[in-house]
Amino acid sequence: MKKVPYRNLISKVLGVSLVVVLLLSNSLLAQESAVASSGEGDATKGKQLFNQNCAACHALNKKMTGPALAGVTEKYDKEWLYQWIKNSPAMIKAGDADALKIYNEYNQAAMTPFPLLSNQDIDDILAYTDAPPVVAAAPVAVAEGAQGGGDSSGISNEIILGALALVFALLVMMLVLVNKTLRRIAEANGVVLEKELAEKRLPIWKAFAQNQFLVLVFSIFLLLSAAYFAYGWMMQVGVDQGYAPIQPIHYSHKIHAGDNAIECKYCHSSARVSKTSGIPSLNVCMNCHKSIYEYKGNPEGPSQEDLANGYTNEFYTGEIKKLYKAVGWDEENQKYTGESKPVEWVRIHNLPDFAYFNHSQHVSVAGIECQTCHGPVEEMEIMYQYSPLTMGWCINCHRETNVKVEGNEYYEKIHAELSQKYGVDKLTAAQMGGLECGKCHY
Repeated sequence: MKKVPYRNLISKVLGVSLVVVLLLSNSLLAQESAVASSGEGDATKGKQLFNQNCAACHALNKKMTGPALAGVTEKYDKEWLYQWIKNSPAMIKAGDADALKIYNEYNQAAMTPFPLLSNQDIDDILAYTDAPPVVAAAPVAVAEGAQGGGDSSGISNEIILGALALVFALLVMMLVLVNKTLRRIAEANGVVLEKELAEKRLPIWKAFAQNQFLVLVFSIFLLLSAAYFAYGWMMQVGVDQGYAPIQPIHYSHKIHAGDNAIECKYCHSSARVSKTSGIPSLNVCMNCHKSIYEYKGNPEGPSQEDLANGYTNEFYTGEIKKLYKAVGWDEENQKYTGESKPVEWVRIHNLPDFAYFNHSQHVSVAGIECQTCHGPVEEMEIMYQYSPLTMGWCINCHRETNVKVEGNEYYEKIHAELSQKYGVDKLTAAQMGGLECGKCHY
C-alpha cells in the first residue's frame, strides 16, 4: 500500500483554523464590549433606560422641557449628577448653585426625582449621552437604490410591449407580402379573381324605421333607461361618501389612532356630552407634541407604500413644525410666543341642516363604537367619509340595531312594556321610536 505522509493535514488545518477563529471572536467581542461601554457604563443599556425615564422631557441634541443631555458629563461632576437625578428637589431646597440655575432657566419646572435608579444605571445613561450619535442612512435613498437595482436587473414593461409591437408589425408585413406573391402566381397561371357582387339590400336603419313595433319598443326602453339613470344621478346629490379633502396640516389617523392606539374620544372629547364631536383644539395636540418634536417612525421603517406617497419621517416632522407655527410655540426656548393663527380645517362629515344627529345619544347612551359610522379610522392615513350618511342608511341601522338596556334604568320600564307589545326579548331602535319623523327632523 502506498503511504501518504500528510494524511492528517486536513485535521491539522481545521484545528489551527478553529484556534484562529476563537482568537478572532474573543477580540471582536472585546471590541464590541468596548464600543458598547463608554467609560464606566454600558451605552446600550443606557439607551433603553434613557427612553424609559428621560425621553419625555429630554433629547440628546435639542432643548426640550429640560436641557439637551449630550455631553452632560463635561458640564457637571458625576457625583453631583448622581444627587441631582435621584433627588433634584432636595438640591434646589438646599440652595445648590447649579441646581438653582437649571431650575430658574427652565421656568422653575422641577425635575422628577428617580431614587430607584442606581449609580450603575445612571452611569449607563451617561454613557449613552456621551456616545457619538449614529448616523442612519436616509430611507428614501435606500428605496431609490433598491428601485434602481430592480430596474437594472429586470426588463421593463415598456421594452416587452415594444418587442411585441415589433413582432406584430413583422407578421402584418409578412402577410401582405404572401398575399401579393399568391396574386402574382395566380395571374401568371391565368387564374382570374372575380369579386362577388353583393346583393342590393335595404339598409338596416330603413328596415328598423319601417317596423312600427320595433320603434315603439325601443322608445319605451329609451325612456325607462333615461328615467333610471336620471333618478340614480339625483339620488347622489349631497352624498359625499369617500370625500377626503386635503387638510392644511396633515394628520395621520393611522399613526395616532392605529400605531399609538390613542382613543378617539381623547381628541374628540365632546362626542360624549354634545351633539357634535367637535374639532380638537391645538392645545390638545400640544399635550404630546410639546415633547414629540420629530417623527422617528416605526422600528421597521416606512413601508414602500408610504415612501411612494411621500410619507417619510421628514415629511411628518415638517407637519409638526406647522403645528408649532400655528400655536406660536418657540421650540428653541420652550415657550409660547403669543403669535398664533387659526388652522382652517376642512370639514369632512356634513349633514343637511334639516337633519338632527346627536353624538352623545349614540356614543354615551347607545354605546356605539366610532368605527360603526366612521369606518376603520385606525387604518386611514387621510381621513375620509366612510359611510354614505343617507336617510336610508340611518333607517336600516335603526331597524337592525338592538337597544342596550343592561344597566340603564331609563329604559327598564319602557323596554318591559314594548317587549310585551311586540312579543320579543330584544327591542330595536326602530321599535323604540327610532323611525318617527320628529326624531331626526324637527
